[in-house]
Amino acid sequence: MKNFKDYLIPEGSKTISALKHLDAVQHKVVFVVDDRGSLVGSISDGDIRRHILKAKSLDDDISHVQNTDPKYVLENEYSKSACKEMFEGMMRLRMIPITDENKVIKDIVVWDDVKNNDGETCPLKRGNINAPVVVMAGGKGTRLKPFTDILPKPLIPIGEKTVLESILDHFLAAGSTSQHLILNYKAGMIEAYLEEEAKKYNLKYVREKEFFGTAGSLKLLEGSINETFILSNCDIIVRANYDEVLRLHKEKGAKLTILSAIKHYKIPYGVVDFEVGGKVNTIKEKPEYTVTINTGVYVMDESCLDYIPENKKYDMPDLIDTLLEKGETVLTYPVNEKDYADIGQWDEYKKSLQYFESVLTRG
Repeated sequence: MKNFKDYLIPEGSKTISALKHLDAVQHKVVFVVDDRGSLVGSISDGDIRRHILKAKSLDDDISHVQNTDPKYVLENEYSKSACKEMFEGMMRLRMIPITDENKVIKDIVVWDDVKNNDGETCPLKRGNINAPVVVMAGGKGTRLKPFTDILPKPLIPIGEKTVLESILDHFLAAGSTSQHLILNYKAGMIEAYLEEEAKKYNLKYVREKEFFGTAGSLKLLEGSINETFILSNCDIIVRANYDEVLRLHKEKGAKLTILSAIKHYKIPYGVVDFEVGGKVNTIKEKPEYTVTINTGVYVMDESCLDYIPENKKYDMPDLIDTLLEKGETVLTYPVNEKDYADIGQWDEYKKSLQYFESVLTRG
């Protein structure tokens, strides 16, 4: 790998630095090295996710996060077949560093380096979620006006596909068994467009007569979905290990799991902290904040439908508040910033085109 040094991070760095590092590279693993360049650990997005879910700080030293026993291959023992066996034997293994006898990293191997030239698929990309997916595709797309006065948001082009096809293909690759589309605005146009592609999916259409909000229309699914399902807005792609999300959802007895994204925001000004009366305490020059946002993708138990009123505008925040008030378990599953793409606003459209492509192709 020509740019393997991009995947190295010095020991003693903060966890937030590792998180940003992971966002900047194609493959979601970085390797921790000492001042000699010797391998001392590895950090994946999953390691950071587990750290966050333990309510730990992103300012913690990466020693609290890293795997201290990463797999590696000595350069004098390297062979493609040996590395291929390691990849196939450990489904979560994404990269393998090649080191000298002092564990100084000399190169990094990824699946593409060792696979056969017969279209073989990396074992990491297999999916078997075996769960229905519901896509909320009925909104007016007011944030994208005047574009959506003519074309419904689900049919906005992303490369050679529409955004809706990109979302459906994403979940199809993850192992989705059926797809439900909740339609309203320009529903006929969407159905007509998908008519030729319908054989590729296992589509079921649900039409709402009025606009019942981001959760209200889910009531129409009662009787047709009797298992845990994935819910997605029609302008979002979140790249996640959905097998793992579903497993955690069930293990924790959750009613609803929110897929969230860790976002970094840098304020381009000096921020003044002051007391009553105007006395300045501190001024922080261009501070950066890290927050976890709701992406608009969820895993839901079918029993959530019982909490949704009929024929009433009801949004997802209303449902989440209700579940929390009733003492039900609501989880979150955070992903990296670069694994989340939203085309809901014009000023994000061009950037999201690039994000969608990267989210769909990242290894």
